[in-house]
Order: sequence, then structure tokens, then C-alpha cells
Amino acid sequence: MKTSLVLGLLLLGGIHCTAHALALTPSESAGKRLYREGLSESGEPVMARVGAADMILPASSLPCANCHGADGQGRPEGGVRPPDISWSRLSSRYGQEQVNGRDYPAYTEGALARAIAEGRDSANNRLDPAMPRFVLSMKDQRNLTAYLKRVADDRDPGLTADSLHLGTLLPSQGPLADEGATVAAVLKGSVERINVAGGIHGRQVSLTILDPGPDRASAELALEQLIEQEQVFALISPLAPALDVDLAARLEQAGIPLIGPLSLQGMVQASRQIFEPLPGLREQLIALADYGTANLRVLKGPTLITYPDEPSQRQAAQDLGQYLQDHGWQEVRLQAYDEAQDELPLGSRSVFYLGSGRGFSRLAERLQKAGQVPYLFAASNQVAGDVLQMPSGFSRRLFLAYPFVPSDWTLAGRLALTQLRENQGLGGQHAVLQVGAYSSMLLLGEGMKQAGRDASREKLISALEGLHDFETGLTPLINFGPGRRLGLSGAHVVTVDLPDQRFFVVAPYKPIAAMP
Repeated sequence: MKTSLVLGLLLLGGIHCTAHALALTPSESAGKRLYREGLSESGEPVMARVGAADMILPASSLPCANCHGADGQGRPEGGVRPPDISWSRLSSRYGQEQVNGRDYPAYTEGALARAIAEGRDSANNRLDPAMPRFVLSMKDQRNLTAYLKRVADDRDPGLTADSLHLGTLLPSQGPLADEGATVAAVLKGSVERINVAGGIHGRQVSLTILDPGPDRASAELALEQLIEQEQVFALISPLAPALDVDLAARLEQAGIPLIGPLSLQGMVQASRQIFEPLPGLREQLIALADYGTANLRVLKGPTLITYPDEPSQRQAAQDLGQYLQDHGWQEVRLQAYDEAQDELPLGSRSVFYLGSGRGFSRLAERLQKAGQVPYLFAASNQVAGDVLQMPSGFSRRLFLAYPFVPSDWTLAGRLALTQLRENQGLGGQHAVLQVGAYSSMLLLGEGMKQAGRDASREKLISALEGLHDFETGLTPLINFGPGRRLGLSGAHVVTVDLPDQRFFVVAPYKPIAAMP
């Protein structure tokens, strides 16, 4: 009985150990950095020779993982299909059988070093010219070889045989606390729905939510905690504007995917790691500008763009100003605006507003009091809460950009969101954030399903990159691609009949041309 108990405990211990990757040795860790980042353990630059002309480039600009993937299994890149370079394949004679039917010797450590340094395979044939030849020290070569022997078993953090760990940053205090609570409720409800249905490939999903705090320093600490301590597999729908451009750089360094509508508030994050289901503030403003150009005869201006004096809002305003000038709008003026202090200049025919809903209604009141009712343009997710408080003189002179409208909702999508709201005690507040978070979870689920049981962060990114015409049931069809990380690139334009409190779509969703 005692022997059986000990044996059972040992077996259980063995099962537990196989669910988590073994820690890498110092040599393997150094090889991993070289493989993924092109950086040497010594800190000395690693160089590579590329093409027939032997052009010299830093290995950090073309590390092995760029083509062979973080798992070593290879992924298509520019028409080239890099091979699986896991050690189990390289060291097997059968693993070297090629499409032409020829057999190649199994790789030895020496043959692998020759392939890396000289671009020759185990039979001394030249490899594809796209394969860089790396100039490595003997120690770097040993480290890289050591890691290649482990790459197939080096699982990404946050993923075990039976669990998938996600993380997000959502404020629980301060001006965005209500928005944070809304997104948290949607994410929790979505995780519950997935787990009740059996998880994703049998894995139960868990979610860690941290408060990013009041400023950039606290947000960076919270992000670091998710990455280093919580070791999440991916980030989902965070709301931490203080991170701004630092977020993309940190995600790329850690190799962590993020799915969520970051640029709704103007925070533009161009990164291979980030997938956004909804159009950003920039795309919504351009949709409004295109409608004004085609339908309102306002090109001669004057046109005012007003914005809070914050980096992301200022950048969105500057981008819009350039777009308007490039498309024939005249007398375009930009001005930072503090609703509590500043008086805006009068006399504009059109006003594009970036900022809070309260500031928007106060601006309209000041304009009407001065006897002026210009066309007003704004993104719905910024101002929708106060739209019906606008002075009646702006009826049908107010135009809002919406990422989705009720006609985009399918019956299944409407029922699913309604059930989630009921389960989480949510109303219709912050509808754009609700749909953004809900769509992000749908995208994550689909991406993980397509990545397969043997998923990795790299496979998730590749799967999301390949999603086309993805139906959320709540938005227009979402499309991603190798150079496209914004699932929707346009917006519906809606006007408002203020006395009747009715909304009318005047321009349906249409993808806009990409901005430089």
C-alpha cells in the first residue's frame, strides 16, 4: 500500500512537471536570446552576411526567430518557407528528406555550425540564399546549439496543458474607473462563457486584472508585474493610456501578443504584436472628414480642430489637420482647449472636437450663446454620453463617428451580448468599450483555436494575421493581414435630431485609405 502511494505520488509529480517547461540553463538562456533577438551573451554585436554580395547587417535586425518562429517550426516569409529547425528534426536522418526525394545526413553539432556560419546543409549543399550566415564566436555557437535542442519544448509563459493565463490593465480608481469596471465585467463574462463551454482545446482560461495606477510609472510597474511575475500568455483589452508608446516596445521585447481597441482614444500603437478590433480615433475622424468633404460643402472653412493638451490627442489632431489640408480644406486651425478656462475663437464653419463629452456639450453651449452653430464633428466613444444634452440648435448639424451601429448586430450577436450584460449586471453604458472587449475575446478564442493544441504566442499572432471577414455579430466584418493590425479602418457617420432624440446614419461604414 505504501509502495503504491509513493508510486502514485511520483507519477503525479511527473505529470505536473511535464505541464511546465523545465528552466533553461544559462547557456540555453543565452542561446534563446541569440535566437530570438540576435544578441550575444557577451553584449558584443553579432553580425550576419546576407545575399550573394555578403552584405553585412546586425543579427538583431534578422534574428533566427523572425523566419523560423519562436517555436523553431518555421513560418512563411516573403514567399520563402523556412524549415523546422528543432533538434529532433535536425538530428534525425528521416527529418532531412526533401521534396525532391533525396536523403540528407542527419545534422551533427558541427554540421549545424557550418549551416549557420556558411549557409550549407548537412550534405554540404548551399542553403537558400535568403538564409543569413551568422558570424558567431564558439561560445555563441554552443549557446545557440544548446537552445535549439530545447526550442521545441520551451513553452511560452502562461500556457500549460490545461490552462491559458491572460492579463489586462484596467483602472479601478480615478477618472476612468467606470470604464475600467465595464471592460472588466465584459472580460470576466467572456472568460466564464469560454470555460463553461469547455475552454479552448481543453484549456481553462484565467484572467489577472491589475490597476495601472495614476501615472506612467505605476502603469509600467503594473505591466512589468503581468509580464514577469504573473507571466501571462497575452494581454486582452487593457485601458492604460499613460503607457502610450512604451507599451508596444515592451510587448515586442517580451514577445507578448495584445488584442484590444487601444487607439480609440488616439493612442496609436503600430506593432506586430498588437491586434485592434475597432477603428482608432484617427480613422473615425477621417471618416467624418470624408463625409464633410463629399456632402457638406465646407472645404473653404474656416475649420477649427480643438483637442485636450495631451500627447495622444495632440497627435490625432495634427494628423487630422494634415489630412484636411491634403484634401482641399482651407483655413484649418488647431487649438488646445481646456473647457474650464479657455474661450475658443468664433467664426468657424466646422469644428472637429477631441475630448470629453462634458467639454463637448459645454463648447456647444458657448457657441450657441454667441449665436453660432457650426457643423460639429466628434468620435462617439469620446462624447456619446452627453450628446443628448447638446443645445437643440445643433440638431442635424452634429455628426458622430460610430465603429458600429445596430444594423451591424446579428441576432446571435445581440443575444450573446445581452446575456453577458445580464450575467454581469451591465447596462448599455460605454457600449463601444463593451463591444471592443467582447470582440477582443472572440478574436483571442478564434486565434487560439486556429493555433491548435500545440499553440504558442507566435502561432497565435500568425493565426490572427490570417483572419479575414471575421464575424463578431456586433461589428462590420473584421480583417487583419501581415501589414494590417486594425480590424476596422473606417466608421459609420451618424447625425442626431436633438428635439426628437433620434439618430440617423448618413454614411455607412466604408474602409478608408491608409494614412501615411
